[in-house]
Amino acid sequence: MDRSNGSSAATSRSINETETQALLAIKARILIDPYEVFVSWNGSRHFCDWPGVTCGRRHRRVTALRLPSLKLVGDLSPYIANVTFLKVINVGNNSFRGPIPREVTNLHRLEELVLANNSFHGELPRHLARCSNLKFVDLNGNALEGEIHAELGSLSKLRRLQLAMNNFTGTIPPSIGNVSSLQYLSLMQNQLEGHIPIELGHLSNLQFLQLASNKFSGTVPKELYNISSIFFFGLADNQLQGQVPPYISLSLPNLRFIYLGKNKLSGPIPTSIANATGLVQLDMGSNELSGPIPNLGSLQNLQALNFGDNFLDSSSDLSFLSSLTNCTNLSLLWLYKNNLTGVLPDSIGNLSTNLNQFRIETNFISGTIPKGIGNLVGLEYLGLFENMFTSTIPDSIGKFSKLKYLYAYTNRITGEIPLSLGNMTQLIGLSIDDNLLQGNIPVTMGNFIHLEQLDLSQNRLNGTIPKEVIGLCSSIIAVSFASNGLTGTLPSEVGNCKNLNLLDVSNNNLYGEIPSSLENCLMLESLSLQGNSFNGTIPSSFKRLRSIQVLDLSNNDFSGRIPKFLAELPIVTDLNLSFNMFEGEVPMNGVFGNISAFSVIGNNKLCGGIKPLRLPVCPRETETKGKNFPHKVIIATSVVLFVVLFLICLFVIKQRANLSRKKEGIASPLDKKHPKLSYAELLHATDGFSSANLIGKGRYGSVYKGTLTSNSQKPIAVKVLDLQQRGAERTFKSECQVLKNLKHRNLVKVITSCSSIDFQGNDFKALVLEFMPNGSLETWLHPSSTELNHSTRLNLTQRLNIAIDVALALDYLHSQFGKPVVHCDLKPSNVLLDGDLTAYVSDFGLTKFLTMTAEYSIGEQSSSIGIRGTMGYIPPEYGMGKEVSTFGDVYSYGVVLMELFTGKRPTDSMFTGELSLRDYVKAALPDRAAEIADPWFNFENEAFDQNGQSSGGGTGNAGKWLGSVLGIGVACSADSPIERMKIGDVLRELDNVRNRLIGDHRRRRA
Repeated sequence: MDRSNGSSAATSRSINETETQALLAIKARILIDPYEVFVSWNGSRHFCDWPGVTCGRRHRRVTALRLPSLKLVGDLSPYIANVTFLKVINVGNNSFRGPIPREVTNLHRLEELVLANNSFHGELPRHLARCSNLKFVDLNGNALEGEIHAELGSLSKLRRLQLAMNNFTGTIPPSIGNVSSLQYLSLMQNQLEGHIPIELGHLSNLQFLQLASNKFSGTVPKELYNISSIFFFGLADNQLQGQVPPYISLSLPNLRFIYLGKNKLSGPIPTSIANATGLVQLDMGSNELSGPIPNLGSLQNLQALNFGDNFLDSSSDLSFLSSLTNCTNLSLLWLYKNNLTGVLPDSIGNLSTNLNQFRIETNFISGTIPKGIGNLVGLEYLGLFENMFTSTIPDSIGKFSKLKYLYAYTNRITGEIPLSLGNMTQLIGLSIDDNLLQGNIPVTMGNFIHLEQLDLSQNRLNGTIPKEVIGLCSSIIAVSFASNGLTGTLPSEVGNCKNLNLLDVSNNNLYGEIPSSLENCLMLESLSLQGNSFNGTIPSSFKRLRSIQVLDLSNNDFSGRIPKFLAELPIVTDLNLSFNMFEGEVPMNGVFGNISAFSVIGNNKLCGGIKPLRLPVCPRETETKGKNFPHKVIIATSVVLFVVLFLICLFVIKQRANLSRKKEGIASPLDKKHPKLSYAELLHATDGFSSANLIGKGRYGSVYKGTLTSNSQKPIAVKVLDLQQRGAERTFKSECQVLKNLKHRNLVKVITSCSSIDFQGNDFKALVLEFMPNGSLETWLHPSSTELNHSTRLNLTQRLNIAIDVALALDYLHSQFGKPVVHCDLKPSNVLLDGDLTAYVSDFGLTKFLTMTAEYSIGEQSSSIGIRGTMGYIPPEYGMGKEVSTFGDVYSYGVVLMELFTGKRPTDSMFTGELSLRDYVKAALPDRAAEIADPWFNFENEAFDQNGQSSGGGTGNAGKWLGSVLGIGVACSADSPIERMKIGDVLRELDNVRNRLIGDHRRRRA
C-alpha cells in the first residue's frame, strides 16, 4: 500500500513538473507584458495560483488558460500541448504572431479555442478535427490563409465556428453541413469564392450565419431560407444573384437582422417582409432591386433600413415614408440613389426623433423641404443633394443641434441662407452649392467651430466674405465660395485656418492683394483665385507653401515678375498664371520645365522660358553703348548667323548618320570613360526586354538581365526608366551624377548609361549596371514560396558581413567622398549581393549632395523636396518637413539592421498602433535577443573560420553576440537625430563584434 502511494506521489510530481515547464515555456515566448501578468509565474507558488491559469479541483491539473486583452506580444509556444488536460485556451485580443502550433491538435480534451484578434498567420492546423470535443472555435481577426479543411465537418460537438477577418481562400467545404450542432457560423471578410453549398441548409440549429465580404457567386440556396432558427442572416458584399423569395418572412420567423446589401440581387422587395415583425435591421442596399417600396409600418422594432443604391421607384407617391412613422426606434433610413419621385410628405416630421441618418440624395424628389423636418432633432447626417427641391431652406432647420453633416447641393433651392443655420454648432460638413441661393453669407455661420468642409459655390450670393466665417476655426480643411457674385477683399483671417487644404474663391468680384497671412496655411494643397480682380505681386510668403499642388491665379490683375521661388515649390502639378500683367523672364526649372503643367498665356510682357512657349528672348540687363554700337551689332549678328548655319549643317549630317544606324544611342550622360551603348544594343542584350529577363520592378522603372555580346558575353543589369512616372527623369539625372562621381567597392558599379530614343521615336533612358547574381537582400530576407529553400537562408556571419558592407558604403558617402552625400532611400531592396554575397548599395535616384555645413544638419530649415524614401525606413524628421541629413541615412540603416537579424519588415502587420519594429527589438534586449531572431538562424551550428566565414562546428555561442548587433540597430533608429550614432562609430562597433566572434571561436578550438 505504501509502495502504491509512493508511486502515485512520484507520478503526481512528474506531472506537476511537466505542466510547470510547459507553462514556463509559454511565458518564455512572451516578449512584451505591459500589465506584468507573467511576473508571478514562478516557483514561489503553485501554478494553479498563477494569473490566467485555472486548475481542476480534484487532480490540480491545468484545465484553462485565459489571458485575453492583456496587450501581450509574442508567440504561442508549442509546449502548450504538454498541458494535456486543457479544455480552454483563450488568448484573444493580444498581439500574438507566428503560426498556430500544430501541437494544439494533440489536446484531445480541448473544448474552447479562442485566438481572435491577434496576428497569427499561416494555415489552419491540418488535424484540428482530432480535438473532437471542440465546441467553440474563434480565430477571427488574424492573418490566417489557405483553405478551410473539409475535416472540420467531423467536429460533431461544435457550436460556434468563427473564422472571420482572415485571408482564407477556396470554397466552403460542403462537409460543414454535417455539423448539426452548429449554432454560429461566421466566415466574413475572407477571400472565399464559388457557390454557397446547399448542404448548409442542413444546419437545423443554426442561429447566426455571417458570410459577408467574400466573393461568393450564384444564387442563394433556397435551403438557407428554410432554416427557421436563424435570427441573423448576413450575405452582404458578395456577387450573389437572383431574387429574394416572397415567403422569406414565413420560413424565417425568428429573423432580426437581414444583410443582403452589395450584391446583384434583382426583382421586387417582397411585400411579405412587413410580416417579419421582429426585424431590427434590414439591409438590401446596393443591389439591382426594382419596383415600389412596400409599407413597413408594422416593423415597430426596426432600427435601421437601407434600400439605397437600387432601381426602386415610388410611382410619384412617397406614402411609404408615412408608414415608417410607426417605427419609433428607427435611427437609420437610407433611400439614396434610386428612382424615387414625388414630394416629401409633411409627415416626414413625425419620423422617430431617434433618427440619426436620413439619406434621400440622388433621386428625383421635387417640391419644398417640409418645415416639419426640423422635428428630427436627433439627426447627425442629412443627405438631400442631387434632387429637384425648390423654394427655400426652412428656418426650422436651425433645430438640428446635433447635425454634423448637411449636404443639399445640386438642387433648385432659392432664397437666402437662413440665419438659424448658425445654430447647428456641431456641423462638420456643409455643402449647399449648385443652387439658386442669393443674398449675403450669414455672419452666424461663424459659430461652426467644428467645421471641416464648407461649400457655398455656384449660387448667386453677394456681399463680402465675412471674416468670422473665413477664419472660423483651425479645423477647416476645404472652403469654396467659387462662382458667386462676392465682392471686397479676401480677409486676412484666412491665415487662421492652419489645416486648410483647399481654398477656392474663383469667379467672383474680389479685389485687392493676396493677404500675406496665407503663408500660415502650410497644409494648403489647392488655391484657386482665378476670375477675380486681385492685383499686386505674388507675395514672397508663398514660398512657405511647400504642400501646394494646384495654384490658379489666372484672369486677374497681378503684375510684376514671376517669382523664381514658384519653380522651387516641390510638388506643384498645375500652375496657371495666364491673363494677368506679369512681365520679365519666365523661369525654366521646376514646374516651368513641363509645358503641360503650367500656363502663362495672355501676359504680353513675358520673355524667355522653355522653347515650346515661343516667347521672345529676354534682353540683357545692360546694353553696350557708344559710337560703334550699330557696327558691333552687325558684326556680332553676322558671326552668330554663320555659327548657327554651321551648326545646322552639322546637325543635319548627324541626323542622317543616326537614321542610317536605326536611331542608335545618343551620348551617355556619364563621362567619356564609360562606353557608349545604343538602344539597339540594349534591346538585343535583353532579348527585346523580355519578361523572362525581368528581375525587378521599382518606383521609376524595371530592371532586366542582359548579356553584352560585344564584351565577352558579360552579364549586365539594365535599369529602364519609366518616363511616364513623374520624377523619373530627375531620378535618372541624379543617378548619373552620383555614379559618375562616386567609386567604392560597396557601391553598385555602373558600366554606362543610355539616353536615346526607341524605334517608335519615344524617349529612352537606361542605366547599365554590373549584374548581381544573388539579387537583392530583400529576396533573401523575405523569399516568396517558390524561392524558399536552403540556399536562400543567410546565416549569422553572412548577415554580419552584409551589415558591415553597407556601413562601409555609407561611411564613404557621408565622410570620405569629399562633400557629404545622403542616399535617402536605404532599404533591403536597394542592397544587392554578388556571387560571394558581398553587399553593394544601389539606387541613387533620391540621393542628395550636401554642403559641408549641412552634413549633420538636423533640420532647422524646411526641406526643399518632398518626403524622400520608403515607408518604414523614413526617419520621423523627414515627415515633419525637415532637411535631409546623414542622420536620416543612419536611421534607415538602423531599421535595415534590425530587419536583417529579425527577419521582420518595419511594415509587418504586427507593428500597428504603438508597437514598432524598434520597440519590439528594444523590449527583447539584452537577454532575449535570440527569441526574436530570424527563425532561419541555427545558433548551435554557427562557427567561424579565420576570415570570419561560417564553417559549422557548433560553438553554440553565436546567439550571445546578437544582442550587441540589435542594440546598434536600436541606437541608430532613435527618434531624435542627435541621439543616433554616426556611421563611422557603427562600423567600428560591428567590426568589433565580428572580431570578438572570431576570437571566441579560436579560443574554443584551442
